[in-house]
Amino acid sequence: MVPEEIKILHIDSNHPLLLSQLQEAGFTNHEDFKSSKEEIEAKIHDYNGIVIRSRFKIDKTFLDKATKLQFISRVGAGLESIDCDYALSKKISLIAAPEGNRNAVGEHALGMLLSLFNKLNQADREIRSGHWNREKNRGHELDGKTVGIIGYGNMGKSFAKKLRGFDVEVLCYDILENVGDANAKQVSLEELQQKSDVLSLHIPWTPETDKLVNADYINAFAKPFWLINTSRGKNVVTADLVQALETGKILGAGLDVLEYEKLSFETLFEEDKIPEAFQYLLESDKVLMSPHIAGWTFESHEKLAQTIADKIKELYFGKKAEVKTPNRVTGIGGFFFKSEDPKALRDWYKKHLGLNTDDYGCTFWLKDKEGYDCATQWSPFKSGTNYFSPSEKQFMQNFRVENLEELLATLKQEGVQIIGEMESYDYGKFGWILDIEGNKIELWEPVDKVFL
Repeated sequence: MVPEEIKILHIDSNHPLLLSQLQEAGFTNHEDFKSSKEEIEAKIHDYNGIVIRSRFKIDKTFLDKATKLQFISRVGAGLESIDCDYALSKKISLIAAPEGNRNAVGEHALGMLLSLFNKLNQADREIRSGHWNREKNRGHELDGKTVGIIGYGNMGKSFAKKLRGFDVEVLCYDILENVGDANAKQVSLEELQQKSDVLSLHIPWTPETDKLVNADYINAFAKPFWLINTSRGKNVVTADLVQALETGKILGAGLDVLEYEKLSFETLFEEDKIPEAFQYLLESDKVLMSPHIAGWTFESHEKLAQTIADKIKELYFGKKAEVKTPNRVTGIGGFFFKSEDPKALRDWYKKHLGLNTDDYGCTFWLKDKEGYDCATQWSPFKSGTNYFSPSEKQFMQNFRVENLEELLATLKQEGVQIIGEMESYDYGKFGWILDIEGNKIELWEPVDKVFL
């Protein structure tokens, strides 16, 4: 339980698990979804924490009245509705939940891109109106394109992961160094602008990103491109986007967010007058729009609440130590077998089955679930080899393992027979055991990239 009563004010509705889990942990929850900002300010001095979505801005005036406030939690990815610098100066912890809706954003961005490429929404509208226009609705394939991602945090990484099933090159640009991974190559902004066929924005709204995508930014791209924006509307100058759509510099735009949104994200305009640039978006077949819902799925509704609940509890109780059961075998590393004439056999497999053989057999390359390179080896040995000893079998299995030294120690405690000592080479660590039938098994902790 919490060491003293911690009172939390919830000013937006969220998934019920947030309230229930905080209550079970000993926090006191109060809800107020209707009061004005001024009415909330009048009582915020009584609370230690506040949970928000986007109803109003948490500014300096609000924070000065929140004399007991210890944390602000936003059930969402960004913190732009909070005066973060001033809050931190008052030693108020800031909590967001980008982990909770990153998958939803990644899927939405991919859905928008595929819909634009294949003109699905346009074709659907035309058929409903009685028009059967096949040539007009001819689409484009994503295969062979280069996708550029601006902002490679939770959302950008999620989108890149969704693209792994396509034959595309994925580039990313971020103000932080060394954020690229197996799903996206980190490059300079200039290289991204030279190569990209698609630009997807996954950045917060900050003074640095405000109106980032303007005419100069757009024209710096070497090729016409498609634009996907699931980040913040004010990162794109709509009038410049419209001009680029008219000239063909931007081939199509998928917009989940708009420059004209109010900070609450609940409505578009302060006034009823529709800007001319937005009127163009409404009428253009090159544009696909959704009402800032990329990260707001039924599943993310729960994930966001769970993430916030976990982070509030961590703030007061500390992070629970994860009890992780280490992986033992992570895959087949290779299959070795005895042969009367290994060279002739390798040549036969190369000629008739197309194996890319060398003196050691054949290495098969693949990607693991995280996109990292891994290998499986097929190797014929001479019939007189003693490498399989003490087993008398004509074959030996090789298994990939995660932590060989730890695994061998565990197996020894379990009474498994260990053969020899662990050996280390440039391409990994090796150890050997016998199973209950006397089959020798080679265990390999690989360092795959040395083969490349």
